[in-house]
Amino acid sequence: MPPSLNPAVMEQLKNGSAPQRDDQRMVEQALARALAAVDRNLAHFGDQFPAPSSVGGVYPAMGNDEWTNGFWTGMLWLAYEASGAPRYREAAERHVLSFHRRQAERHNVNHHDLGFLYSLSCVSAYKLTGSAVAAGAAMGAARLLLERYQPRAGIIQAWGDLNDPEQAGRMIIDCNLNLPLLYWASAYSGDPAFRDAANRHIEAAARHIVRADGSTFHTFYFDPASGAPRHGKTHQGHADDSCWARGQAWGISGFPLVYRHNGDTRLLALSKVLANYYLNRLPEDGICYWDLIFTSGEEERDSSAAAIAACGLLELSNNLPLLDPLRDDYQRAALRTVRQLSEHYQGDEIPGGGLLRHAVYHKPHGVGIDESCIWGDYFYLEALLRLSRSWTSYW
Repeated sequence: MPPSLNPAVMEQLKNGSAPQRDDQRMVEQALARALAAVDRNLAHFGDQFPAPSSVGGVYPAMGNDEWTNGFWTGMLWLAYEASGAPRYREAAERHVLSFHRRQAERHNVNHHDLGFLYSLSCVSAYKLTGSAVAAGAAMGAARLLLERYQPRAGIIQAWGDLNDPEQAGRMIIDCNLNLPLLYWASAYSGDPAFRDAANRHIEAAARHIVRADGSTFHTFYFDPASGAPRHGKTHQGHADDSCWARGQAWGISGFPLVYRHNGDTRLLALSKVLANYYLNRLPEDGICYWDLIFTSGEEERDSSAAAIAACGLLELSNNLPLLDPLRDDYQRAALRTVRQLSEHYQGDEIPGGGLLRHAVYHKPHGVGIDESCIWGDYFYLEALLRLSRSWTSYW
């Protein structure tokens, strides 16, 4: 049976909420610290990019090669919006040229994370500046993403060469955040094929990745020949039947983001189910463990999953009817998360350091454990902008 929000959690959120002026002060101070970190890292990385996760608290520098590079460019656009400072725009526009080359040369694009790459770097640039180069790059990336669509299963294949039998028929919950690129491309070009593929994929995710209890699989396999559903599995979680925290956060965030594009109110209802499961599994300080099977003990927290969930809760709350009884609870939960992150998970003030500490990239593979993760930094900064102003989403 889908979970409702635990009454004890609701009471905790109500009792723990700060006066509005204190929330505003917290957000302003946290945003100022975050922009100072972006400045340090802009000087440190120049036109390079931070690696996906830090090593000893510092991100290695890299070229435009990883699935995560869009998060850094997205942070530059967020910093530009927050401050109006031209240095952020100038750096981000240089990145746009790099992203344009990347899709044109098909450099490391055999995956579905083109939305993470191009929504935050190029769709954002087009929305903010009207850049034709950015729009062209985003359209090229959307076409590459559409190539990964498997019509029999109605999904976008997550990873690998499309002819690789090990990867064929696999979708993952992360792709919820890649779909907005397809909706944007459909609106920009007038071609319904992008939108139709995104609608089919989110329908498959809702039906097969979300379990009856409100938890989620990380990945789900379909028979590539017939399109028949096969089984769910994890890739980065604790076990196939556990609930990887970052995957749950992708679901909380992605379903209402897609609702904003296709208007399917069932996606809001589904996001509420996922949000309730997530909030019911949090430890006392409200920052999740790396897998939601853990609610106490010595396992690592994942500040990056918490930051994604905070943005998702804000997106969900903003799209719910004003009289929805959980609307304010989700808003309070997001504020509480951001407060905890700003007060207890802030990164060290060093060049190349992350905005947030205590994140987890890939625990089963031993990568980025108790480090900074660049997507966590991005979503933390996005949450601060959402809380400080009326913000137009890049997604």
